[in-house]
Amino acid sequence: MASLAAFWRYGVVQTARKLKAAAISPLMAGREGPVRSAYGVLMVPNWQDTTFRYCIFGTYGRDLADLLLGQREDFVFVDIGANQGLYSLIAAQNPKCRQVIAFEPVPATHARLAANVALNGGAARTVLHELAISDSVGEVTISVAEGHTGTATLAGREDAQPSGGGVTIRTIDAPLVDPLLAGELPMFVKIDVEGLEAVVIAELAKTQSFARVEAIFYEVDDRWASAGEIETLLRAAGFTRFVKYGRGHHYDVLASRS
Repeated sequence: MASLAAFWRYGVVQTARKLKAAAISPLMAGREGPVRSAYGVLMVPNWQDTTFRYCIFGTYGRDLADLLLGQREDFVFVDIGANQGLYSLIAAQNPKCRQVIAFEPVPATHARLAANVALNGGAARTVLHELAISDSVGEVTISVAEGHTGTATLAGREDAQPSGGGVTIRTIDAPLVDPLLAGELPMFVKIDVEGLEAVVIAELAKTQSFARVEAIFYEVDDRWASAGEIETLLRAAGFTRFVKYGRGHHYDVLASRS
């Protein structure tokens, strides 16, 4: 029964949303001004981008959105791989979210993130970093697919589509990440870095701030990432509960300490 529900939710419904986005987006592309997404937040128009269209038409589903809106204690949301800021904006809707810390290293995408934060009035409690978290410090070239900002990756995947060209970004490691996360409140972390999730988690685990992380919602694609490796890292750091969202080779996992 559970598998049937998952097929409906993540197969049929999600596919229908993708088809809707593809069909309606050309009709909307000529319109100017902010666009209200299916998640209730406003976004600056970017109709040529698949990721933007998925945000607008709710293609990503409600899993993470409902988790963020459902937090009942004060928390900090850390958005690693924020893209245009959908989940940073959603988290900021929850009055229990006292601060949003968002990392998005691609300059053009970061500019849209900043514009979306300002558009929704969340700038006062949102800190934006035009940085990527990695296991080294410096400047690297990231593959950015034309028309799909959500697939930008440092992981060197064979499926990466570099037709949009490479972009130089800045990377930081654990010692530089730690002061950016300083504080006292518990943290809810989202990681969507297209195959580099294990590296990011390993760096976070080296920080003193990691003790305040109560939950991590991360993306897994079995074609280029090892769910087992990531779970082993997190169990060693004190995470004991793992809940899968999605089906097939591409899905999300919520890891929590209890």
